[in-house]
Amino acid sequence: MWLLPLSGAHAVDLLRAYELALVNDPVFRSALHENEAGQQNVKIGLSGLLPNLTLTHAQGINRGTLSQGGISAPLNFNNEVTTLALRQPLLNLEAVASYRQGLARANSSQSKFEGDADRLIVRLAEVYFEALLAKERLALAQAERDALAELQQVNENMFKRGEGTRTDVLETQSRFALAQAQLIESQDAWDAARLALSALVGEPVERLTTLRKAFPIQPLTPADFESWREMAQARNAELVTQRYLVETSKQEVTRSRSGHAPRVDLVASLSRNNSASFITADRDARIASVGVEVNVPIFAGGHVNAITDQARANLARAEAELDAMTDQAMLELRKQYQLMQSSILRIQSLEIAVDSAHLLVEATEKSIRGGIRINLDLLDAQSQFYAAQVNLAEARYNYLLAYLRLRFLAGTLERDDLRKVATYFVAAE
Repeated sequence: MWLLPLSGAHAVDLLRAYELALVNDPVFRSALHENEAGQQNVKIGLSGLLPNLTLTHAQGINRGTLSQGGISAPLNFNNEVTTLALRQPLLNLEAVASYRQGLARANSSQSKFEGDADRLIVRLAEVYFEALLAKERLALAQAERDALAELQQVNENMFKRGEGTRTDVLETQSRFALAQAQLIESQDAWDAARLALSALVGEPVERLTTLRKAFPIQPLTPADFESWREMAQARNAELVTQRYLVETSKQEVTRSRSGHAPRVDLVASLSRNNSASFITADRDARIASVGVEVNVPIFAGGHVNAITDQARANLARAEAELDAMTDQAMLELRKQYQLMQSSILRIQSLEIAVDSAHLLVEATEKSIRGGIRINLDLLDAQSQFYAAQVNLAEARYNYLLAYLRLRFLAGTLERDDLRKVATYFVAAE
């Protein structure tokens, strides 16, 4: 099944499009590699607490003259120095803060990636539904144009037989011309939406699934907004990411302030000196040493105080950004929650409107045959019928999008949610 091209006979459903987007969407691939890079912060921070082992080798050729008591003698020797040095931090507050900062950055990167993965579901649904709506508008525009073409032919035939009026013919021609223009616009919108979906999934898309005739409304669980707000405050990916960034800023303050703290290292070395200088030109030395090195900072020109104040300011900024993000997330959460509630009523109302508009078209046709209504009434009734169908389709897509967006903002969006939404669609016949 995966080997079949998207442009073939099989329609592209939501789940298949999602699998393809996971592989081909450049935005998601960028987020994937960004997270891979972010996870290295743990190892980078840990490296400051682990031993540092270095090997140094120097080799030289020395040529000179040694003069003493009026006597000069050549001084030629080769020197070779090899040193293996080990340094293990024993007390290093800056390294400890850097390690904790690395953990916070890695957690922040992971949380951001999880949010990007969930956002891919929402982005895919938005593009997919936009394409479906464009296709539905195209189909309705085609149906309206065809209906007007048929009505135009009927009116012209009736006019030729003397049973109709010139006004009816002109009215129908005018509506037909507008419908033709709307059809062209709908075709362009469908082509653009299809190309946008193709760019997201990485392959050409020709056919899509369609909404099932039955559209069950699922009860919202939990039903109260307060429960959704609590979930969002605890699990919203953007807020969790920002909290880790606040923790990173806190550790930066600690790391900067540790510039005043002493540093204690265990140092050890093995050294081999062969003819190291003109004084010991014919001697070789082997030296092994181990000890403790204490470094106590006294004055750094105010550098430590300055970077600490700078870190505190950045911490305050990160905390303010967290507050702003929280307010924005709660506002958007409330918006999607209310949209879910209102979409249910809107769908129910529009379903009635579509049925009523269809009955109105049939009743108007009968009234025209009975001489009660006129041609313009039928044109208006048909226009109302097609507009109601478009509005109903749009309301249904908005309901499904609100469901996904609400769970995304609450931090509870999973692939099963996309699978539930996919059950509302069926392959086109």
